[in-house]
Amino acid sequence: MSRDFVPSVLTANDLFEGDVVYLTAEGGWSRAHDQARLFHDADAASEALAAAQAQPERLVGPYLAAAHRGPNGPEPAHFREAFRARGPSNYRHGKQADGMCRN
Repeated sequence: MSRDFVPSVLTANDLFEGDVVYLTAEGGWSRAHDQARLFHDADAASEALAAAQAQPERLVGPYLAAAHRGPNGPEPAHFREAFRARGPSNYRHGKQADGMCRN
């Protein structure tokens, strides 16, 4: 028995920037979770995941992460993803210093 598809974003680690990135609706990659494309269709999400997995020179560990629609774009559905979206927790650098952390 397969599980029902839940709305998801495609995320990975970027080898060039060394940061968590999210696939956008335009097909690019963004460091901001709220700019991610929110997939509602399992087939489209699987196709995008396969395309990301075919970029090992750029991306590490792409996967689909559950998310829901928020007032400013997709929001993480689980603590782990909210933690990844905020960036490093040990210093005020990266997303925190850039003002990208909204939580």
